[in-house]
Amino acid sequence: MHEDAASPFLIVIAFLAAAVIFVPIFKRLGLGAVLGYLSAGVLLGPSALGITDEPEEILHFAELGVVFLLFLIGLELNPHRLWSMRRDIFGIGALQVVFCGAVMMLYPLLVLDRTWQAALIAGLGLALSSTALVMQIIEERNAMRLPYGQKTFAVLLMQDIAIVPLLALVALLAPGEAMEGSSMAYSVVVAVVVVAVVIAVGHYLMTPFFRLLARFGGNEIMTAAALLVVLAAGTAMVSVGLSMAMGAFIAGVLLAESTYRHELEADIEPFRGLLLGLFFLSVGMSLNLPLIAQNWAVLLGGVVFLLVVKMLVVYALVRAFGGDHRTATKTGILLSQGGEFGFVLFTAAADQGVLSAEDGNLLIAAVILSMVSTPFLIRALPPLLVRQPAKTEPDEDFSDADGQILIVGFGRFGQIVSQMLLADGHAPTLLDNDPERINEARRFGTRVYYGDGSRLDVLRAAGIEKCRMVAVCTSPSHQTTTIVTRIKQQYPHVMVYARAYDRRHALTLFDNSVDYQRRETFDSALRFGRDALVALGAEPNDAKETEILVRRRDRERLEYQRLEGLVDGHRKWKEVTPEPYVKRDDGDADDQVDREAAE
Repeated sequence: MHEDAASPFLIVIAFLAAAVIFVPIFKRLGLGAVLGYLSAGVLLGPSALGITDEPEEILHFAELGVVFLLFLIGLELNPHRLWSMRRDIFGIGALQVVFCGAVMMLYPLLVLDRTWQAALIAGLGLALSSTALVMQIIEERNAMRLPYGQKTFAVLLMQDIAIVPLLALVALLAPGEAMEGSSMAYSVVVAVVVVAVVIAVGHYLMTPFFRLLARFGGNEIMTAAALLVVLAAGTAMVSVGLSMAMGAFIAGVLLAESTYRHELEADIEPFRGLLLGLFFLSVGMSLNLPLIAQNWAVLLGGVVFLLVVKMLVVYALVRAFGGDHRTATKTGILLSQGGEFGFVLFTAAADQGVLSAEDGNLLIAAVILSMVSTPFLIRALPPLLVRQPAKTEPDEDFSDADGQILIVGFGRFGQIVSQMLLADGHAPTLLDNDPERINEARRFGTRVYYGDGSRLDVLRAAGIEKCRMVAVCTSPSHQTTTIVTRIKQQYPHVMVYARAYDRRHALTLFDNSVDYQRRETFDSALRFGRDALVALGAEPNDAKETEILVRRRDRERLEYQRLEGLVDGHRKWKEVTPEPYVKRDDGDADDQVDREAAE
């Protein structure tokens, strides 16, 4: 009795432990959380440790994660914005399903010698992509508002809509009695009526409903109401053959302009995260390793065919609808796998005799393998396929560059440095490698030379040999380090002042013999803290003294870490919390310098 009662808890513990172990490891390797969940699922599934023998039941429950995800996406899309995406939804989305289905059916039809009915359902099912997987990846990259994110979502939305006619097609192709035209028409009318009812209820009743609960209920009631709305809308859609995720999405869109949108997001987010992770775990558990081993050649060929066809078709459609190379490539990669709605379609087709049970299981295995491949494709292919448009490099003439100060990098940091030097009567030579920034500067009368500061020939042309100082104001940090290193190796007599990203970068610059470094946010953060102390009631002079103390201790700590690195060959990255400041009467030279900096 006790063992039976403990069994579900042991399963939950195993799921949580696997997620806690695998997900951080895979994220640390740059492979993403999704692949971590999938790998954990494979380990726990019947083909490995066998934590449970019924992953399908867990998958059915975990699909609520997809439902909640679609609801949250709907909250970000008001009806006007959704209407503006209609061309991508009904254009790229509809054509993608048709073209991918038509091409994909050739593999089972010609290579595996299946019937045209089975091949058609297999092709159309594989044309559907994974909403859960792709939207999770898009959310991780904050790409929903980017062009490729919007086009990808539009196609996924059309695929979710397409599952309804595809299930009807299965019924038509099933051996035996075919669905009558009147029955199909009745089903379509009922579906339209239910959608209209959900829209009407959401539009007219949801805001007053939440207003009433916010006034008389508590936080837990608002959470319960949010779950009620999502599940009720989804269940209404399921009752007429539509997907639960579609109902949740419609509910989210209708509440997108509600004043309670952010409250609903906060209430649903924890459920979405946990259940979506459970969904990917259960997908990994569903992977039948013995079946793959027995049919590895057929599956490998099918998965490769699937990935290549979908990437090419989606790429061509996005370009045909006005997308650029970068957007089309990323969209094609994201939509290259099969999806969870394929599970539904293949299961229904096997139950109704359109597919054999073995073919249905092979197709499900192919979908899962394609889902597993997606994070690897996203990681491996962009450097090869997603190219930045080639920039036209102007032929720069440095004949009038005769200043004794060279500033490399004319971004927000370099611009402020140049203002200080110009205000004191110096005429620095300004160097940058961004043509748009150079043109913008010239509009305001500032002469900025085009060139890559890491190239010695460019530095020579800019007159570094006669410079007293080079101010390296570039980012990111590795670029700054490269420039500093090359200048110090070739021109050790030149003073090099550099912009540091953080403490670690500052110490790296010291290792490369930089004459001076300044962390880019250090002074502004100190001034921020000083003003915050005054706002909290401290006397201005006391706040200034505290700033001086922090400056001095930071300088001492930085010098200690620098010397330690030179002696021991390693560094201890220890943060020191300053002790409460005790005001001293005997000011020293260091304090005077700090006070001047604090002014």
